[in-house]
Amino acid sequence: MAAALLSPSVRVDLAEIVRDIAADVSRWRPLVRFDETERWYTRLAVADDYEVWLLGWLPGQRTGIHDHGGSAGAFAVAQGQVREDTVDQPWSEDLPGQRVTLSRTHLSTGVTRRFDGRHVHEVVNDGPVPAVTVHAYTPALDSMSRYRLESGILALTTSERAGDDW
Repeated sequence: MAAALLSPSVRVDLAEIVRDIAADVSRWRPLVRFDETERWYTRLAVADDYEVWLLGWLPGQRTGIHDHGGSAGAFAVAQGQVREDTVDQPWSEDLPGQRVTLSRTHLSTGVTRRFDGRHVHEVVNDGPVPAVTVHAYTPALDSMSRYRLESGILALTTSERAGDDW
């Protein structure tokens, strides 16, 4: 099924990929699910230089603060609205333990957001209805670190690996 969604490409515009998929409801609506116990996700496609994920969010569901293990990415809101809370400074080896603030951005249907490999953020469905987002990463995700804020200080909580944790 993934091959029907995308064709591999040597150079990709992740924002264009997620925007196109999000805008074409017939490509994602039959696949999307919503789970009351956790945020739902499935990988739609993988190519040599990127991967694409579909996420279903019920109101209140969130990612927690995380990075993307150095992968750059983009996401588009296909349905509903989400809020992105972005750490005010890019990831670096010494970011954990630093005092940070979060910038809050509300994103609604049709909005696309791109980011580089040092982006640290949290995404939450803070709207009243289910939301759907489409995400793409290059290279494909192989790790993610999760963080929490303690009195404004960013603390590393876990590191996850593809194949083991998702």
